[in-house]
Amino acid sequence: MNDRGMNDRGMNDQDAALLALLETLHRQDYHFVPPTPETHRRVISRPGRQQARDLRDIFGWSLPVAPALLPGGMLDLLDRGGMLQAEGEYMRSRVRVARIEDRLFLHSCFPTEQEDAVFLGPDSYRFVAFLQGELTRRPNIRRLVDIGAGAGVGALMAAPYLPDARLTLADVNPQALRLASINARHAGIEVELVEGDGIDAVSGLVDLAIANPPYIMDPDARTYRDGGDMHGARLSLDWTLAAARRLAPQGRVLLYTGVAIVDGRDALRDALASQLPALGCSLRYREIDPDVFGEELDKPAYADVERIAAIGAVIEKA
Repeated sequence: MNDRGMNDRGMNDQDAALLALLETLHRQDYHFVPPTPETHRRVISRPGRQQARDLRDIFGWSLPVAPALLPGGMLDLLDRGGMLQAEGEYMRSRVRVARIEDRLFLHSCFPTEQEDAVFLGPDSYRFVAFLQGELTRRPNIRRLVDIGAGAGVGALMAAPYLPDARLTLADVNPQALRLASINARHAGIEVELVEGDGIDAVSGLVDLAIANPPYIMDPDARTYRDGGDMHGARLSLDWTLAAARRLAPQGRVLLYTGVAIVDGRDALRDALASQLPALGCSLRYREIDPDVFGEELDKPAYADVERIAAIGAVIEKA
């Protein structure tokens, strides 16, 4: 598909209401950091956590709220934004709001079980830290493409480091692009949106491609979660190689993802190391966190996996 500028998408009444909601929460210094789904489940299962008591419960923990407890203006904004769900005498927000540093981001409510769910969690924070550490090395970027952009966290948090860059957010999920565009407007950052899978939907060469792909083997094949075969690493490999082929000279791919370690071996690292030289690219690769999402190891698909590691890879074109 063709690249579309953020302003070309337009701002309908529903989007405008959600933008106003973000601005209202920002004025109230709202702050919430979304944990992993397993942590989330444990917290809201505690006694006294069945109904919302404050804004963090409503927009962070996704708890139902009595309408009288939700400020009238916010109730109206959620309703106008098409994100208010009735549950008997209670209401529930169908979106969550997270803060990363000084920015607020809309994403999907818990539990993220819908096919078009837009996920934001601990990986998003590790992704941002990885990008910030690498972007200080080479700030002169003309074109950045965020592959599988989701809520837009990567590109929007990278933007202050790349003041002259054209920012392209690509995602196969229209709901992700919708929320990302609202998040971008709230941040005051101009972006273009591309609906499509991977970097193939984006035209031209790029100076910098960033990606935080799904990396879990998901039996339900949910787009935001399923990384394919190779114990979930297939999508990371495919996206990275496709992006490497589109790099301008001295361009880079910054990949943050998770990999299953089997008998001490990392199949993604081995595959990248063997295939990137033919594309004229070098590889720098490190583990960021040696053990994430350990609960997945209880599932049959992970019977031979000893741990899942979060990694950061830097691919550079000669």
